[in-house]
Amino acid sequence: MPFVLTVDQRDSRRTPDRVPEVLSALADVPTVLRFERTAGDEFQGLLDDPAVVVDVVRRLVRDGGWSLGIGAGPVHTPLPGSTRAGAGPAFVAARAAVEAAKRRPVRLAVRGAAPESAADAQAVLSALAVLVERRSDQAWEAIELVEAGRTQAQAATELGVTRQAVGQRLGAGLWDVERDLHPTAARLLARAAG
Repeated sequence: MPFVLTVDQRDSRRTPDRVPEVLSALADVPTVLRFERTAGDEFQGLLDDPAVVVDVVRRLVRDGGWSLGIGAGPVHTPLPGSTRAGAGPAFVAARAAVEAAKRRPVRLAVRGAAPESAADAQAVLSALAVLVERRSDQAWEAIELVEAGRTQAQAATELGVTRQAVGQRLGAGLWDVERDLHPTAARLLARAAG
């Protein structure tokens, strides 16, 4: 099931071009058609795993300064060699979504073949985005270590704090809430694709 992400840099007329930097950072993401610049300060990619879409949303929201449009639905096949040449309902939906995202407080929108599920996915992803945007640097340090496979005790040693302090950072960063939101958002995105 295809998902198109169309991402636009905010305030690009007043800030340096960040597209090359983020394209490099996203080079490790498994895609059907890789992320590439489509026009000016915008880039796009085609993915087939809703869980990966949620991970990319998390990364881009944390990075900050982007409007994110997610289109869920079919694409025309055979696929071209370039994302820029892609076509079909998911691409059209992603374009509508990124334009809608620019008008939302949380700069993220989802459009799809199943509009009600797309709206539900947008709501859950927006909650995830708010959580990620408000997380402290200390919480991120603890989360990154635990997500990399360290125990809380190992993370505490690396950070030079107590195990309880790591637990507090994870709690303050609402890491458990985020872990609940990830699969929920992925299921809703899958439904949005129809």
